[in-house]
Amino acid sequence: MEMAENIPCNSVVGGNFKEVCPEKVIRFKPPLYKQRYQFVRDLVDRHEPKKVADLGCGDTKLLKLLKIYPCIQLLVGVDINEEKLHSNGHRLSPYLGEFVKPRDLDLTVTLYHGSAVERDSRLLGFDLITCIELIEHLDSDDLARFPDVVFGYLSPAMVVISTPNAEFNPLFPTVTLRDADHKFEWSRMEFQTWASHVANCYNYRVEFTGVGTPPAGSEHVGYCTQIGVFTKNGGKLSEPSFSQQCDQHVYKPVYTTSYPSLQQEKVLKFVLVGELLIQVDRLRLRYQRMLRDRDREKDQGPKPGDTDSCPAPHLLLGAVFTEAEKARIESTPKPFCEGEKFYIPLRRLLTYPRLHRLCADEDRVRSLIADSVCLSSDGSAVVVDLHNSWDYRPEDN
Repeated sequence: MEMAENIPCNSVVGGNFKEVCPEKVIRFKPPLYKQRYQFVRDLVDRHEPKKVADLGCGDTKLLKLLKIYPCIQLLVGVDINEEKLHSNGHRLSPYLGEFVKPRDLDLTVTLYHGSAVERDSRLLGFDLITCIELIEHLDSDDLARFPDVVFGYLSPAMVVISTPNAEFNPLFPTVTLRDADHKFEWSRMEFQTWASHVANCYNYRVEFTGVGTPPAGSEHVGYCTQIGVFTKNGGKLSEPSFSQQCDQHVYKPVYTTSYPSLQQEKVLKFVLVGELLIQVDRLRLRYQRMLRDRDREKDQGPKPGDTDSCPAPHLLLGAVFTEAEKARIESTPKPFCEGEKFYIPLRRLLTYPRLHRLCADEDRVRSLIADSVCLSSDGSAVVVDLHNSWDYRPEDN
């Protein structure tokens, strides 16, 4: 992470300030908000949570970054600004490419209009709750309620809280509070005292760090943004919390979307049939080439030392495979021809990596593709014409 720079500029710092003195400002590379988001992304990489909620999600930028993680199956944003949620919900919709190449696991993204100090049972049982630059916006009454709601009632496995470090503020020109809506900004000691007390009260442990390294010579002030990472002792939600008011819904749903995944039968069938037809056509064309090569060898006669005119099995692989994959493929029945019909055993097809990853169960594959692909009478092989009218044939030249 690069250190902050003192530079003569009229620009704002990480998008946080509306007024700055033209003499100098501190610019962070990457911008401070991106460093905060990257910190959360690194946590997700390490801990692979399935259910993540962002309290005070604002413009939903963090949620947009998190929705790409394959481990996350439920992503929730909560904010008191309903208009922002309405205007930014579209950022979280699936792209066309996410239908063409769907996720392995389901993902649902939901935005709620509500406050971080309100109890809503739909946020029970989460693996990670993030509160990025949130608590400094709470007045004294809401701040007093916040720990009991987030740590006591919701009680997730992990909570991440970031907040400005007031000790860094003297490095900024003419800044008392970094935002007009901030109710307070704490020193490191104030934040750590509050956080340690919360952790002790609700059976968490907390570690402190931050982002936004100070300029050279000012290291004593600490990070610009201080961060507390709270981890539930025992790592999981306690049973009593699940039974508390599980029908308590106070948040207003504003937006929700579900992503296509291989857990959905229609999606799996679409992808499976597509991949299968691609692999069948590759094998068909390679088989044609094998036959042409064999005919050419017959016309030219065997070369000295040749003992077998049939092409080696690896010619039907046609791609780069590991030794284990090659062995798995070659242990299955080989494709064959009967007249102009080309037969590729399902067992063979399901050993190719892209199909093997999708579904290794032959019976299930047979049921999924039966109305989309021609199968042999016993259902053991895919059957296609060996030659198509659009195939390239050397004799056509």
